Parts: sequence; structure tokens; C-alpha cells
Amino acid sequence: MNDTPENDAEQAQLPPLTINGQYIKDLSFESPNAPAILSELQNKQPEVNVNVDVNARKLEAGETPNLYEVVLDVKAELRLEDRVGFIAELQYAGVFTLNVPDEHLTAILLIECPRLLFPYARNILSDTTRDGGFVPLFLQPIDFAGMYQANMQKQAEAASADVEQIIAEKSETVN
Repeated sequence: MNDTPENDAEQAQLPPLTINGQYIKDLSFESPNAPAILSELQNKQPEVNVNVDVNARKLEAGETPNLYEVVLDVKAELRLEDRVGFIAELQYAGVFTLNVPDEHLTAILLIECPRLLFPYARNILSDTTRDGGFVPLFLQPIDFAGMYQANMQKQAEAASADVEQIIAEKSETVN
């Protein structure tokens, strides 16, 4: 990339984030204990577990630089005691063009992009569980910034533990 005034002016005119498209990458719904469990749910309170993860990767694009795919991976399971009511798995993805400084890239990919995808994924899961014969699963808003910060802290702690282990191993070999 040339650092000429013309390129800087072109870069300044590009929007920082463009949504090129969004799509269901994978969707799975199963209800192994239907129809019996549907009537049992009328009298008992089920347990619902939801796990959300975000993955991002740079796409190899011919003429479009800065193209990324962000995947929101949601897994939900409804259980009634020891029996499974349903298992729903959704990978909802978007393709984004990002024109931001490198130091902001990871945060945009793991916070802002999933925040934009989330309402659509929430709607798909709600419709899927409803169409599967259950009460619609309405996911609560997710704090993607909090998830990002927790993940960064976990990585920093793991790196610190690795450094401490290397230092301990070196001091053992010296003694």
C-alpha cells in the first residue's frame, strides 16, 4: 500500500464497516423425545442452556481487500430432568469489509460485527424452536464487548502462566 496523500484521501472516504451479506451457514434442530416431552412440558419447568461463540477469519478475495467472515455460533439445549427436549444449533454468518486501523480490527470483528448479526440469529432460533413445537426461545441481549474482554483476559492469564512455567523450568535446569 502506498502512503501517498491520494491513497490517504481514498481510505478516508471508505466506510469503516460494510455488510456485504449475511446468511445461515448451518442450522440444525432435533427433538429426540417428541412428542411425549411436549405434553410433559405443560406441567414442569425445563432447563435451557445456551452457548454463544464468535469466530472471524479473513477471506481471500480477489479485488476486495479487507474482507472478513464473522460467524455467530449459537447452541441451545432444552432439558427436562434427564431428557432432551430439543437441541438447536445455528451458525449465522456475515461477510464484512472493514476499513479500520489494524489495532481496532479484532475488536470490530468480535464485538461490532456479531452485534449486527445477533438480532437475525435470535429471530431464526425463535422461529425454529416455535416451528419445532416448543415455546419460542428468545435469547437475551448479549454483551459482546464483555465476552471480548473476558476472552482477552483469559488469553493474557494463559500467556502469563506459560511464561511462569518456562521460567520455572529454566530455573530447575540451572539448579
